[in-house]
Amino acid sequence: MPDNANNSPITTHVQPTGNAKHTGHSPIATPDETYPSLSNALGGEQAAAEKLKVFIIGLPRTGTTSVSVALLEQGLNVAHMAFTKQAFMLADAISDVPCFSDYRQLDGLFPQAKFVYLERDLAKWVPSMQMLLGKMLPHLEAKSGRFHPIMKRSFRHTFAIDKVMHPVDEAHLIDCYQRHQHEVFAYFHGREDFISLDISHAGSLSRLLQFLGLATNGPTLGQMTDRAHSNTQINSTLIHQDRVNTSEHGLDFPKLNAGTHVAAWHEYKHPNKVNSNSAGPQSRKFFDYTL
Repeated sequence: MPDNANNSPITTHVQPTGNAKHTGHSPIATPDETYPSLSNALGGEQAAAEKLKVFIIGLPRTGTTSVSVALLEQGLNVAHMAFTKQAFMLADAISDVPCFSDYRQLDGLFPQAKFVYLERDLAKWVPSMQMLLGKMLPHLEAKSGRFHPIMKRSFRHTFAIDKVMHPVDEAHLIDCYQRHQHEVFAYFHGREDFISLDISHAGSLSRLLQFLGLATNGPTLGQMTDRAHSNTQINSTLIHQDRVNTSEHGLDFPKLNAGTHVAAWHEYKHPNKVNSNSAGPQSRKFFDYTL
């Protein structure tokens, strides 16, 4: 379940941009110049144009929380879900809603961004997604649901929850997963600013850090999970006991939100976490685009 779900108003007007290719740039650094298209979209807010971005565009229950926590520990400012322009401005990396549904639009707004798709074995993803949607569906209802409009829009767009009789049906979810994957792979085909990972594979964190140009000599996953265990504000079930620190292939991700747990991001305390509803010069305004 999300840790931010207030129903702030949103505005949607501008059509999405096309699929431009970006190569040869380094991540998490300040470019030499700002980008007019991004500046205009942000209403003159230059801070976002001066920071490169990482978008985690895997579907829910593919490891977005684990990736987000791992990037926090590498010193990045991270938003797990972002519902305002300001959240996008403050964060170096953004995951989950609305990234998995809005990657084309975000690609146009942030031309130097890197995109990380997360894969997961369907035999594991489907029951996990059924569990999540079972908890979320009452709050995704268009009029009475308490979740943020951006979240409702992302789930409607990707999972067609307002168009099918049984949104948690196995065949429907498999179709949603495969359609999303096909569209992502087709959109980013041949691009150097895109990577696909399965976080259960050995050394997957090392692959991500290498892709982002980040050093792999930061805190180990053992240090990360030990610190989490020592924080009395965190539920003892937050970190799955079957975690690994390193493998012969490199660093591995922590295993968070395992089983039926869905609140790991909210429970994990870190100074680099970015509030999904951060307010800025334009209050809590979102970008002006449509899907």
